[in-house]
Amino acid sequence: MITKMTKYSMILLSGDLERFLSGVQELGMVDITRSVTGTDEASREMTSLIERCKAAAASMHALAKEHPETSASAGDSAVPPAAALSAEELLNAFEGNAARREEIASELDALDKEYRRALPWGEFSPSDVDRLRAAGLTPHFYCVGNKQYSPAWEQQYPMSVLARSAGNTYFVVIGGEETEYTFPVSDEAAFPARPASQVMKDISALKAEDGKLLEETAGYAPLSGLLQELSGQTFARLDLHLAETSSLLEGEGAISVVEGFAPTADDARVQEYLNNGPCTVYWQSEAAKGSDNPPVKLRNNWFARLFEPVGSLYELPNYDELDLTPYFAPFYMLFFGFCLGDMGYGLILVIAGIATALALPRFKVYGKLIAWLGVGSLIMPLFSGTFFGMKLADILPMPDNIKALFFSDLKMFWFAIIFGLFQIVFARMLKAIFAFSKRRWDEALTEVGWSLLIVWAACAYAGSQMGTKLLPNVVAQVLVFGGLVLVLFCSKPAKFFLLRPLKGIVSLYDITSIFGDMLSYIRLFGLGTTGGILALVINSIAMTLSGIPYVGWPVTVIFLIFGHLAVMGLSCLGAFVHPVRLTFVEFYKNVGFEGGGRAYRPLKSYSNNK
Repeated sequence: MITKMTKYSMILLSGDLERFLSGVQELGMVDITRSVTGTDEASREMTSLIERCKAAAASMHALAKEHPETSASAGDSAVPPAAALSAEELLNAFEGNAARREEIASELDALDKEYRRALPWGEFSPSDVDRLRAAGLTPHFYCVGNKQYSPAWEQQYPMSVLARSAGNTYFVVIGGEETEYTFPVSDEAAFPARPASQVMKDISALKAEDGKLLEETAGYAPLSGLLQELSGQTFARLDLHLAETSSLLEGEGAISVVEGFAPTADDARVQEYLNNGPCTVYWQSEAAKGSDNPPVKLRNNWFARLFEPVGSLYELPNYDELDLTPYFAPFYMLFFGFCLGDMGYGLILVIAGIATALALPRFKVYGKLIAWLGVGSLIMPLFSGTFFGMKLADILPMPDNIKALFFSDLKMFWFAIIFGLFQIVFARMLKAIFAFSKRRWDEALTEVGWSLLIVWAACAYAGSQMGTKLLPNVVAQVLVFGGLVLVLFCSKPAKFFLLRPLKGIVSLYDITSIFGDMLSYIRLFGLGTTGGILALVINSIAMTLSGIPYVGWPVTVIFLIFGHLAVMGLSCLGAFVHPVRLTFVEFYKNVGFEGGGRAYRPLKSYSNNK
């Protein structure tokens, strides 16, 4: 169901706007309509601060996981006590450390390249090279392969071998200014500005600095709650600021006009604040209408509420539309069980869901949803009697008349189609009832007509296959002729009544859409059968492993456990996705769902949001 909303139009002095909205924020019930998005400097700064806090907190947690020993050993000398460090100081310190560590990483990358270039030349002193040049001598440095190097060069030229490394020879040839310099190797090598030992000293110093920064940064992790607190407070201030900047200014800024929506059930508390709050407010209220684009707040019973996360994967209904959650919830549960296709897997889901709800209160809703999906997976596979890939009729002793109750694969195929037709008729009748409530008579009668035709066609085809009549002639004639009259005369309204059936003939083309929707439900049978076959394959392979000497049965048990878990995971994925498709495509379409509603988001303070 959709919670009824009351629309409030409020007028007050612009100078009182901040105080007024602060009170609304503490009240936490009114969704302020934002007609203008605050994109001024203040909102940008607050948005930036929120993003910085989130990024810093995430980095802190990541560092604490990557370097638990560093975080645990960070002492008070490296990190100021929490009581002496504000959230802003913590954020600035963390970001400063992170920026310096990025600089160090860049410098280390450059030094590593310099080290690798200098290492083959061995140890030398840059001052010696300078003294050679000062004396009028020019050193020429070369790097050639050992095979290319000629020992005769040492007798022909003033040269010295500096190092041999990785199949190369590194040497220097001394040339003078008075003679023209020539050498058999034309390409000279780039000589490093300093030896590798000096580069390594800089690398060690930077790594030591980075280690200290890492220890200090990881030590901030226990204080990340300060950043979360700052982010929440800033978000509340931003929400308030956006509400202020979105109010319509009238009278050259002298007064402000604010519009908001609140649940009708909370009218007494909202009106109490408007009448007795800190500011003088002139207000009026009226029941919200769809044309006002009020926010949508769903209100369902304990069972349907569990399936609201599934419905939220698509869109919220419009305010004056029907909330389909309580109507698709039982179908979705049973469709999931049909697709999963195994009572054993359903039993595991029930146990896992209950355990999740009890052990993890934060995920209690999801645990209950899993448990109820497991219940659906116990009900639907019971028709075929499938339990961990085995048939109950084959593994349990039971009379033949009881065995006959279990459905064969062919019966499960037709059961899937019948189940789908039932949902299609249910959806169209639901649409008809909703149209009746809105006094849209033609639309409602058209859906009733299509429902009659679908029921007649399904019974006529089933009877022809069974060799009998499922409906008396009178009932069949009422269904087919009554349905045709309603579809032809009501689907295409015209001013001249007798023109209606001529225009209505075109609408009969909709039968192809209904036929396509019906075939979509075959996927229920296909997925359920596939899961059962995969489970049967796991059992068959496991039994063959039992013949291995000595370790056969332990290997069999391990293979059964992991094999069935893998099949269950794969089956659960299909059992989740395909019922979602049947819900959002077939069911929503036949109900005439439009969607596009916006979520109810009241202005709340940070303390109310926690």
